Amino acid sequence: MTKNYNFTKNELALLNSNNALRLMLGNQEDINPERVLRYVRYEYQVEKNQVELIKLQNWVTENQKRVCVIFEGRDAAGKGGAIRRITHHLNPRFYKVHALPKPSEEEKGQWYFQRYVSHLPNPGEIIFFDRSWYNRAVVEPVNGFCTEDEYQRFMNEVNLFESMITNDGIILIKLYFSISKEEQSRRFEDIRTNPLKRWKLTPVDEKAQELWDVYTEYKEKMFKCTDTKKNPWVIIEANKKTKARLEAMEYLLNKVPYKQ
Repeated sequence: MTKNYNFTKNELALLNSNNALRLMLGNQEDINPERVLRYVRYEYQVEKNQVELIKLQNWVTENQKRVCVIFEGRDAAGKGGAIRRITHHLNPRFYKVHALPKPSEEEKGQWYFQRYVSHLPNPGEIIFFDRSWYNRAVVEPVNGFCTEDEYQRFMNEVNLFESMITNDGIILIKLYFSISKEEQSRRFEDIRTNPLKRWKLTPVDEKAQELWDVYTEYKEKMFKCTDTKKNPWVIIEANKKTKARLEAMEYLLNKVPYKQ
């Protein structure tokens, strides 16, 4: 049975765009105009936001501002994908993405925040952390990578540390990508069965479902202690990747006063 569609004039114009026609021609056996329309709308809004992000970056460089955006969330929450969308058209000379590996033996003997301080933004620069110092609030204690004393010391110091860097002029934005246990399981399975993605799975990822409740306990402690008026957490509901990416972009655009 053929389904009747009742598209508006504007919707028909979007369906006649090059992107929409390419999607429909590439999947002729199961053409779903409604799904294509949703995707084209999403791509249109992404591109619109990316234009504004270029303006934001120009404001940062011209005014020698410093912006630090941290992305936190459970494994497979979509942090990396969101960062790629945000930075896709930015000038690579004036931003960096840091996904720091586990600390070296030398770094283990340093003040915990030291390795992150060296990666904070210079004047005119935006820094994106794909996981940040908040590893010590959740991932490390859950997996036994730090002692209880190290964890408690971090929780006692982190708000002061963030106050110090924001008092010095850094614009700090803290995003947390939140997904359900079922969605994380589905994404892990997709990664396991895709040879192009399988490299992403780590031993920590493999235990994430088993330790779900423990992660939740430490996550809630983190929010309770570090969601401050000056440096609040922004929770991005990330079960739908497209929606989460747009929300992250739009919060960034609203938070940084680049239109002044």
